[in-house]
Amino acid sequence: MKSQRLLSMMLLLQTRHQMTAADLADELDVSVRTILRDVTTLADADVPVFAERGRYGGVVLLPGSQLDVSKLSMVELDALKLLGLDPGQARQLGVDAATRTAHRKLASRRPLAGHSLVPLSELVNVDNMPWFSPETQGASVADLGKDLQFGRRLRILYRSSAERDASWRTVDPYGLLAKAGRWYLVADIDGSPRLYSQERVQSWEVLAEDRCLRQGESLASVSRHLSATVEHRGGITVTALLSLDRVDLARRILGSRLTSSKPLDAGRVEITIAYDQVEAVRQLLQFGANLHVTSPPEAQAVMRDVATATSALYQG
Repeated sequence: MKSQRLLSMMLLLQTRHQMTAADLADELDVSVRTILRDVTTLADADVPVFAERGRYGGVVLLPGSQLDVSKLSMVELDALKLLGLDPGQARQLGVDAATRTAHRKLASRRPLAGHSLVPLSELVNVDNMPWFSPETQGASVADLGKDLQFGRRLRILYRSSAERDASWRTVDPYGLLAKAGRWYLVADIDGSPRLYSQERVQSWEVLAEDRCLRQGESLASVSRHLSATVEHRGGITVTALLSLDRVDLARRILGSRLTSSKPLDAGRVEITIAYDQVEAVRQLLQFGANLHVTSPPEAQAVMRDVATATSALYQG
């Protein structure tokens, strides 16, 4: 719908001030020619938007121009209520009061008379906290978030999972990622992206220099890249036989590590699991006698050694 596309274009330009016609076309899923026609339409309607030609050109919304976004449709309002942080995460960030106020303002917009559908936001509740997970320790998410707003480099005291002691390192932060109930600092170190678990950030200092981020990258793009890297990094593929009645449990526990599942006879399935290192196969011990690792031999050896050592603890 053209009117919705024009509104979306203005919102994008209001946020980023200047974009190439090609970038706008990608965002709005139309051709560059359509974007240029839309720019002409907006300019004819006295909207202060124009296209600059040349290598450093693009579509520009004049500074100071603001778009009134208060007139949202009921469907858009309903969608906004579903997005964002759950109450627990808002509390961790120290914005729970502001979140409640925003929800009250959204709730004040009532559906039109005669609207018979129950709003989707009343039928869906968002809770990002994992099952049986205690409150996270480590750095205060609220304090870290406030310091990130200065747009400066950070010097963090951090202990990686492979280290016994924490060490200082200087990073260029993009921001915070909330994923699966845990918080991560997303930052570049020496130009390379990294995820730093909030639980292992012991302290930090805000430095005087402005952060130096890679051109064209954002918190969202770097977070997507890092998440994909964690889930698809190379390593070892394990094959195992699993009892059919444990398949749902395996999907819940193993997630994207479970790469395939092939039904067999006698109430079993053959599954393959991807790990970044062979020692990680220990995770499969929780399935007990319901799972039998069949390859590779080094994974079988880890399972046998750990099971033998565990059994020895209960001998006699």
